[in-house]
Amino acid sequence: MINGRPANEYFSPFLEPSEYLEKSLKQPFYITGTVGKYDVKARVRGGGFTGQLEAVRLGIARALVGVTDEYRLPLKQAGLLTRDAREVERKKINRRKARKSEQYSKR
Repeated sequence: MINGRPANEYFSPFLEPSEYLEKSLKQPFYITGTVGKYDVKARVRGGGFTGQLEAVRLGIARALVGVTDEYRLPLKQAGLLTRDAREVERKKINRRKARKSEQYSKR
């Protein structure tokens, strides 16, 4: 359940094929072999649907490592314990956006 609704219902306006949702959201469970053993309740807010999907997946992976430490190595090898560190670059002074500046005019 994500924000009080089932995951399929929560992400359905954004993702049409539910098999992608199943593969990406349940990937930590498939890797550790714990499909169907745990119920997940998550609250997400902010960002886009892909960011929220990856945040829930990271939370599931971290929770599984908290259950038993033997899940750490397979989850780490699959890259599920790494946070995506990209952020929006801030707007600079005298520029239109972060990098876009006024067009240069010689005359």
